Amino acid sequence: MRTTNEPGGPGNSALNADRRQRELLALGDDGAVDVLVVGGGVTGAGVALDAAARGLRTVLVERHDLAFGTSRWSSKLVHGGLRYLASGGVGIAHESARERHVLMTTTAPHLVRALPQVVPLLPRIGAPQRALVRAGFLAGDVLRRSAGTSTAILPRSRRVPTAEALRLVPTLRRGGLRGGLLSWDGQLVDDARLVVTIARTAAAHGASVLTRVEALEISGDSAVLHDTRSGETLTVRARAVINATGVWADRLDPAIELRPSRGTHLVFDAAAFGGLTAALTVPIPGSTSRFVFALPAPHGRVYLGLTDEDAPGPVPDEPRPTDAEIDFLLDTVNTVLREPLHRSDIRGSFAGLRPLLRTASDSTADISREHAVLHSPGGPITVVGGKLTTYRQMAQDAVDAAVAEAGLPAGPCRTMRIPLVGAITGTARDRIPAPPLLVERYGSEARAVLAPAQRDPALAEPVAPGIDVLRAEFAYAVAREGALDTADLLDRRTRIGLVPADRDAALPAAEAALRQD
Repeated sequence: MRTTNEPGGPGNSALNADRRQRELLALGDDGAVDVLVVGGGVTGAGVALDAAARGLRTVLVERHDLAFGTSRWSSKLVHGGLRYLASGGVGIAHESARERHVLMTTTAPHLVRALPQVVPLLPRIGAPQRALVRAGFLAGDVLRRSAGTSTAILPRSRRVPTAEALRLVPTLRRGGLRGGLLSWDGQLVDDARLVVTIARTAAAHGASVLTRVEALEISGDSAVLHDTRSGETLTVRARAVINATGVWADRLDPAIELRPSRGTHLVFDAAAFGGLTAALTVPIPGSTSRFVFALPAPHGRVYLGLTDEDAPGPVPDEPRPTDAEIDFLLDTVNTVLREPLHRSDIRGSFAGLRPLLRTASDSTADISREHAVLHSPGGPITVVGGKLTTYRQMAQDAVDAAVAEAGLPAGPCRTMRIPLVGAITGTARDRIPAPPLLVERYGSEARAVLAPAQRDPALAEPVAPGIDVLRAEFAYAVAREGALDTADLLDRRTRIGLVPADRDAALPAAEAALRQD
């Protein structure tokens, strides 16, 4: 099943319906692999890349699409772990800073940019809280240095004057404003795009990445799989099975006890924030580590988040924000804005569930974000907890456990040094003959995205008026990124679908791209 050009080397990264069908047929003919990964979020994709890069015959199955679950509902931040210091989590804070450094310098520099964050110094933020925030930012500088990240990548934190605070966040209240506290963190172009890129890199190293394949039953060495497109069922034998299904992990391993936490974001037009060029960071009263963020986002949008609410009960495929969360986000951000935002300004919303391990804590905000690798007798190896930034370390720990438990013939982890598909740094990105917007989304692959437009100029046109996504991007997603239906195109390969009106406008172009394929 390995498709690399040379043993252990990168090969064909394209994911599409034809490759999926070929590899499903091959799996049915010889249903034995080294590692079976269940779950196509950021952790599962990371596990597949890690295992395949070690030379293991690897198959990843996902019952929906890549990044269908929690991985696409994040704040799109690559956190340096600052908030964990407030609760004494020095280990996870350093791990986060290190993994941020790896993403920004080696594995995904094309998908992560430095983002300034401003805490406005308004009268409502008293001297003790200002001192606490400033101390936290200084601690963040220490974390940055400990991870080896230079100030050329992430500048030092500092206090900024009022004029600079207003330049970065034009809609701040002016009365009583005394500048702001500025720090820097990483921001993803998009979280779902990161997952797809990791999965494609895994495929380039020989992994089979099979979406619309559901694991009906799993054990420590086998699984019954169901192809939801054809209706066929097959049994696969595996030397190790890794459960990376996030908030659904306890469905496949009842020994796991999870306590999901819901995080909600609202979507606004960028104009509602007057041309925001930094993350507006508003401390939540009574908390030393939680903030509400207004984040500049692609497609002329701003994301406002984040909540942290207990989410008991059945886990939905697509969580929805509650009215209370919407009110909380609006009320909090309006304390620092000159003109308050209203529900009528909201263009869209999204919510995700964090797969937190159950503890005795009263509040999900107090539960550790450290990950855990668990192994029930006779069951799969399960990896849960953690956060998007640390996916690579989570994957490494899970594969290390599988190698040890099953005695797999594999060397050490290599993923800290493997650039993801499209990775490019420095001035090289300026030399790619493609629009800057495409380079930002696809890195060195931007040329491949646009190449078909030389034969069909219609592909260089937007998918709908006023939307900065080209028809060529839809075609590329179908041919290279494993998109199988319109939801894959609108809701995950691009994030057009976060605004329902934009989704409706772009739907005909998505349908056309699938017909042409």
